[in-house]
Amino acid sequence: MNKNLVIVPLISALILTFASCGKTFFTSDGETWGTSYHIVYASERALDSEIAEELRRIDSELSMFNPASTVSAVNSGELTEATEDFAAVFTLAKRVAELSGGVYDPTVAPLTDLWGFGRKGGEELPADSAVARVLASVGIAECSIDSAGVIHKKSRATEFDFSSIAKGYGIDCIASLLERHGVTDYMVEIGGEVTARGESPRKGPWRIQIDSPASGSGHERLGVLELGPDRMSVASSGNYRRFRTDSSGNIMGHTISPLTGRPVAGRVLAATVRAADCAYADAVATACMAAADPDSAGVVLRRADVAGMLVVAEGDSLALRYFGF
Repeated sequence: MNKNLVIVPLISALILTFASCGKTFFTSDGETWGTSYHIVYASERALDSEIAEELRRIDSELSMFNPASTVSAVNSGELTEATEDFAAVFTLAKRVAELSGGVYDPTVAPLTDLWGFGRKGGEELPADSAVARVLASVGIAECSIDSAGVIHKKSRATEFDFSSIAKGYGIDCIASLLERHGVTDYMVEIGGEVTARGESPRKGPWRIQIDSPASGSGHERLGVLELGPDRMSVASSGNYRRFRTDSSGNIMGHTISPLTGRPVAGRVLAATVRAADCAYADAVATACMAAADPDSAGVVLRRADVAGMLVVAEGDSLALRYFGF
């Protein structure tokens, strides 16, 4: 397969906003969690400080790259009692793991590190023995939170990586924050994932442009999704930004299979999911990538009861598969 098909962005969400026509719309932009955010909302006052504080709070709870975060403390064994946020993402992640048949699993963190896609980079590809040893600690199905809120891990070496759900969860938290302040018209975008409700500044639906690359380095506009008035989210996942190559020149994406312990090798190059909650859309999109085969990813989408679009490799070209869009 042509390498160029997997080294350019396959999908991105571009927010189309317009000048306000009556209501007072505010914007809040910045950097968070290693990416950018763009928030537009109609309100009686600016809520920048509240938004910034909520972003910091989620980082302190769920970031693996923050050594002082809750998830880092759980992974190291310093903390065994679940916070409200940890319990929420754990419960949702376990649900998606079950409906995906186990191909989605947030306990792949040590494997992600081993293959050089996590906190610990590395040039050498891991030996089979190392993969087998680390794989023994993977398995959210064997983890639980009891009625007292105590976290039980599969083993002491088990670690949680909620990167595939934390961004969507954070977007949901910002949306809920805005609603607590009486905001009913808003769009929250972080790193290309979106939740929107109500109407846009142009007094119509929020319009989200979905792009995919054409062959080579160009781009095609796949269409424009309209969100609102009810709260709705769009999230995407893909192997087009983070990959490695082996000694034979084969490209390995950053999605790691919790079943084999190795990077997923398949024809699904990107997945976009539409759902009411962004955390759910985020996790299901990753599950589609972990499924690899487009038919298997379609089964995941149907079980999850969400709409999805897959970018699939067909020889040296790309094909699109739609489920409910």
